[in-house]
Amino acid sequence: MINTDAQKERDCKGYFRLFGCGFAMGMADVVPGVSGGTMAFILGIYEELINSIRKLASREVVALLLGFRLKELFAELPWKFLAALGAGLFAAVFSLAHILEALLTDHPVSVWSFFFGLVAASIWVVSQRVKVWKFHCVAGAVVGTIAAYIIVGLIPVATPDDWWFLFLSGVIAICAMILPGISGSFILVLLGKYQYILAAVTNRDFVTLSLVASGCAVGIISFAQVIGWFFKKHHDITVAVLIGLMAGSLRKIWPWKETLREMLDRHGDSVPVEQINILPTGNITAPVLLAVLGLAIVILLDHIAVVKEA
Repeated sequence: MINTDAQKERDCKGYFRLFGCGFAMGMADVVPGVSGGTMAFILGIYEELINSIRKLASREVVALLLGFRLKELFAELPWKFLAALGAGLFAAVFSLAHILEALLTDHPVSVWSFFFGLVAASIWVVSQRVKVWKFHCVAGAVVGTIAAYIIVGLIPVATPDDWWFLFLSGVIAICAMILPGISGSFILVLLGKYQYILAAVTNRDFVTLSLVASGCAVGIISFAQVIGWFFKKHHDITVAVLIGLMAGSLRKIWPWKETLREMLDRHGDSVPVEQINILPTGNITAPVLLAVLGLAIVILLDHIAVVKEA
């Protein structure tokens, strides 16, 4: 069937929306403490994203690839969805790396306040996707909260810059990226590779980026199979655990902190490695307004999604 002009317009709007979703995910992934998976949950595309990634390693796709049946392969793959999302994600990473790095250095409380509002509101929004909050769902949410709370409190370690560790870092970080609440960027901080890879992005070091990207490709396809299976077999408890991960991550995103220990990065600059959360200090008007803005954005997006579904 040939697409009508109206259908083409709807398709363009859909791809533009996916590009925007990918851009939001990329923006979140640049910040160590906010998960791209959380943004996917907020934007209502999380399960579709997981299922699309799983499709890449399905039996049908592998058979078509091995048989060099490329036309049928492209018809089978959700490549338009993934391409639009991926384009937005990479655009955000490459265009915002400098900006967010500067904002986190000069205005950390304001940046964290905005993301705190986003994640806090998303916990409430996503909780409505659990059909019935039974005991096992509550238990799953508690376990997820405790796990994330512990993980985000870990202290970064020094690690090698060898090719195999860069590949492994990509595998681990991408698994965290698609888990709401566990930030892929923060996992890179724990692995001692956040500054190294961020510098590779800003300096266009494509050798390093290729190694990390290769690890990401292997990790995301493998891990999506696991998450997709849990969604299919145990939907409510899976969502509950993911909600817990988001709740536990608020420990990392809390804007007001006191640094207990610092270390020198490879540029000779001091970076915090151990911090504790403290009560708000100074003028908190701007941070509170930014947190409310984050809350409002999530609630508005959820309202728009509900209206479209109706």
